[in-house]
Amino acid sequence: MTLLTAAETYLQDFHQRQVGVTSAAFGHLPASSPAGSWASSYDVLTSLVPTVDTPLSVLDLACGDGHLLGLLAARRQPRLQLLGVDMSQAELAAARAALPPSVHLLQGRGQALDLPSASVDYLVSHMALMLMDDIEQVMREIRRVLRHGGQFAAIVGRTFLLGEVNDVFMRVFKPVASTGLPPLRFGDRRTGSEAGWRELLDAGFADVEVDDIDVPWSPTPGELWTALLDTYDIDRLDDDARQRLREAFLDALAPLQDSEGKIATGWGLRLVRARTA
Repeated sequence: MTLLTAAETYLQDFHQRQVGVTSAAFGHLPASSPAGSWASSYDVLTSLVPTVDTPLSVLDLACGDGHLLGLLAARRQPRLQLLGVDMSQAELAAARAALPPSVHLLQGRGQALDLPSASVDYLVSHMALMLMDDIEQVMREIRRVLRHGGQFAAIVGRTFLLGEVNDVFMRVFKPVASTGLPPLRFGDRRTGSEAGWRELLDAGFADVEVDDIDVPWSPTPGELWTALLDTYDIDRLDDDARQRLREAFLDALAPLQDSEGKIATGWGLRLVRARTA
């Protein structure tokens, strides 16, 4: 039995309590970049999977509640084989309930995929790789299961919030976190930069492309705070620290509200693409 790291143990618990939280946050918000626009950040990834009549296998690594796989399944592409891997049994149960029986789901970790070598044409992942421990081993496994010339594409975090709101949040969050947030490291710092991704993909991959993806959103301060409650660091705060953060953050947002009481912000993401060499 594989022993989970401290971060993985927390993530297991979080996704047991908050099933489907990632798709709820990103599945309904349009995404854009200088290269184009999409219905959501999930659609950025599905747009990279071709609609063809030939056999094609797609693995969604850290598939969560199956939102991305559902978008692909809705194509009814006859020879498209869909697979999903996630370490959360609760998320997989939600995926199983929502997806067609033909979609194959496995519980597992990115560091040890229970799949044959060279068995996958496309491997996609949405907002997960930047959280994974031992990312070099994860990338070795991704390379192993992809066929020669197979395609890798991932949406990962770039910046927490877009615009001035991000600076405001960090200014009020840091003093609260310094006393109310137990230390816990998520993932590898290299997944937070373009240079880091190019380093990780240097061995075994070619045609590396890294693009900024924005997910703009104009919520009210209350709507923004409700969304932030489903983020890992705020979830980990105790009740007192969370309340202090809420009060300080909402006060600091007041000058940023427009005439309708809304805030111009959103999520800053990054699209990383490569093919196996």
